Amino acid sequence: MRSIVHDNDTKHGRIFDIAVQVFVLISVASFTIETLPNLPEKYQEILNDIETALIIIFTFEYLLRVWVAEKPLKYIFSFYGLIDLMAILPFYLSTSVDLRALRSLRFLILFRIMKLIKFTKAMNRFSKALKLAKEEIIIFLTATVIILYLSSVGIYYFENAAQPEQFASIIHSLWWSVATLTTVGYGDIYPITLGGKFFTFVILMIGLGIVGIPAGLIASALSAVRREEESKAKSE
Repeated sequence: MRSIVHDNDTKHGRIFDIAVQVFVLISVASFTIETLPNLPEKYQEILNDIETALIIIFTFEYLLRVWVAEKPLKYIFSFYGLIDLMAILPFYLSTSVDLRALRSLRFLILFRIMKLIKFTKAMNRFSKALKLAKEEIIIFLTATVIILYLSSVGIYYFENAAQPEQFASIIHSLWWSVATLTTVGYGDIYPITLGGKFFTFVILMIGLGIVGIPAGLIASALSAVRREEESKAKSE
């Protein structure tokens, strides 16, 4: 039973994982349809029945995973164990206690989407890649924060006199910096002075690098992880 529930290398384990993923997809689709306005009551009842059935299945799955785990407490407090618990917890909280405020906890139903992730080898590969490029990413994020602040200071001094309302302070200028550095450019606030326009051009060029650098770091790290896995597979 443990090999079926916790190991997807066997035939029955893969069937079990696929079945769980199908139920998760049904749950997410049901939750999405439930948000439609003016949904007929009969469809709402059907969706409620589906939700109840899925909760029973997910609850059984969670208890089964706890039962077959070599160290139950370790599983319960693990990342995936908490995801499994959060996937079913909102249902019991919102039905056992008649408090409207607790309805907001139903957004935690989206943790069921996370259950799809844990069955993919790609996520494990991605996790290894992030660990491999951790130092570079930290340095990059630190540099990004510094550039974000400096660009806010720069545009403030260029545009404050011409547009005192839009660029009232460095803090107000942060929104412009975020939109510009990420190359989104919403157009709600923009420079009108010659110096501000030239400064914006410089920041846009830097922003292109900010968008591209992390993608390159993660892509190279993923390639390294994949090469490592392939070399291990060949040696075995």
